[in-house]
Amino acid sequence: MKFATPVRLLLVATVMFFAGQAADAADAKKFKAFHTIVDYAFMKDVATIPPRADALVVDSRPARKHDGGHIPGTLNISDSKFAKMTDLLPADKAQLLVFYCQGVKCSLSHKSAYKAEKLGYTNVKVYAAGYPDWAKNGGLTGVSTKFVKKLIDKKTDMLLVDSRPARKAKKGFVPTAIIIPDSQFKKMTDKLPADKGKLLVFYCGGLKCKLSPKSANKAIALGYTNVKVYQAGYPAWKKAYGAKKAAAIVAGPDGDTIAIASFEEILKNSPDSIHIIDVRDADEFAQGSFPGSSNIPVDELEAKIAGLPSDKPIVFVCATGARSGEAFDMVKMERDALKVFFLDAEITHTKGQPSEIKAAS
Repeated sequence: MKFATPVRLLLVATVMFFAGQAADAADAKKFKAFHTIVDYAFMKDVATIPPRADALVVDSRPARKHDGGHIPGTLNISDSKFAKMTDLLPADKAQLLVFYCQGVKCSLSHKSAYKAEKLGYTNVKVYAAGYPDWAKNGGLTGVSTKFVKKLIDKKTDMLLVDSRPARKAKKGFVPTAIIIPDSQFKKMTDKLPADKGKLLVFYCGGLKCKLSPKSANKAIALGYTNVKVYQAGYPAWKKAYGAKKAAAIVAGPDGDTIAIASFEEILKNSPDSIHIIDVRDADEFAQGSFPGSSNIPVDELEAKIAGLPSDKPIVFVCATGARSGEAFDMVKMERDALKVFFLDAEITHTKGQPSEIKAAS
């Protein structure tokens, strides 16, 4: 009798399992499945970056679904708007068309495939397992221009990375992005967050650019678990929202400091245009600092002045403006030609919150 309860539970679980399978089968039969179905292995060869000239992969889901997660480089033609968007389909009716949507229970890709055949397309297929299967198999997740804009506007806790060479990125970039050229990725991993679960979004020069997918895969190999690719990249951003160039530094009245408003603007829109060096002690720095900043305690700075970078301006920061001002004076005595500033302000760093900057009293 002591085995009666486990046996009953096993029987109930078995019944529920087969009932679930039957329900899935019934759902699948509610629509007419397209006759040519392809799998993930097929899609890996078709959904490439840059996109293949002889193939077009179409996401048949509504835009709201596509925006937050799709196969990179694919075209979004919602099935409900198919008739109004046929001008986006290729002129060559023999070109390969592959439609996908939200998985085996989703009928949208099948419906769109039949519509394409009625228009005379002769090489039409459906990736029935769709986007969920793509993600499950480790395919990169793409996001749209609209989605990236929403993340920025909501001040989402993320790291947006421009994977293009610095000379290219500095001519125009997506606001809040930092520059980590793919060719320099291994040397600049210190710019990546310690939190491996933090959202990372990589972009580069558009659909034909392979730099952002390469960098995204490198980040995944390092253990980052929430990585996305904005494959439309800067060209799409510029077309939708205009160009954004690095903000110029506005110095304080004495010329040695950086104006607080100028520092905040640069931190928000072009943080990679300056080097931020936090001269507090290591234990203070570990409690929080500005994104992308490096730590050289003021007591150690003198021995490291010769090695300070000269490729862009340096801004020294601390907690009150005292140690950062001392750092400025030390550097100007040794390397007067170096472009340096310090932030004369009271600064409070709270984990999970934007840093608070107030004018020094």
